[in-house]
Amino acid sequence: MLNIAVRAARRAGSVINRASLDGAGLEVRSKRQNDFVTRVDHAAEEAILDVVRKAYPDHAILAEESGAVAGTAEYEWVIDPLDGTTNFIHGFPQYCVSIGIRHRGALAHGVVYDSNRNELFTASKGRGAFLNDRRIRVSKCLRLGDALVGTGFPFRELTRIDRYTGQMKNMMEKSAGVRRAGAAALDLAYVACGRLDAFWEMGLSPWDMAAGALLIQEAGGLVGDLKGDDGYLESGELACATPKVFPGLLEALR
Repeated sequence: MLNIAVRAARRAGSVINRASLDGAGLEVRSKRQNDFVTRVDHAAEEAILDVVRKAYPDHAILAEESGAVAGTAEYEWVIDPLDGTTNFIHGFPQYCVSIGIRHRGALAHGVVYDSNRNELFTASKGRGAFLNDRRIRVSKCLRLGDALVGTGFPFRELTRIDRYTGQMKNMMEKSAGVRRAGAAALDLAYVACGRLDAFWEMGLSPWDMAAGALLIQEAGGLVGDLKGDDGYLESGELACATPKVFPGLLEALR
């Protein structure tokens, strides 16, 4: 099943890479305030669905552009064909394909594919996390004061901005630095491989988090909502870090 997910992600990555060479044909459309979609998002999603449906026609689908499709099996594919669409539109090379697979509601497999750098992050429950077939672990950072922390602005729901501003102020005072690159799934993969020590964001969708959350867990990190509890896939509020940094991250977010 992981191999099928990898094949689907690479197929979508090829669609995205070809389109990145032809920016004039993007046909950008606004879904809502500050939230954009292009024909590339749809084409990449169709490429993924074509691979998945041929292999597992009875599996359920939850995809960003086409929505939810019920299945008769106990598996659900959670798909973001192009995470970081605004970056892609502007030629800012920080975007990816994200595919998570849930079995009876629990995360079972995850793939995050950065086609710009040809970096393939994969994880399966209980089997570890990998970057291009090399085992990865979260960093050895022990305290928030030494941590490089990733984040994402609440750009869709600006009513959260005051709450977020307070969190950002705390994090800037208490961490070694804060970064906002604009593709949550890739940020989570970076926590898994140690490029970031922690990450938090509000207003996320399941397809932004599913694959990356499993990557972090299988790389030895901790993932939860902003209180540290499960249910982040439902609430859209996510915090994650190395085990030693996680408590300090949650305290700063409070």
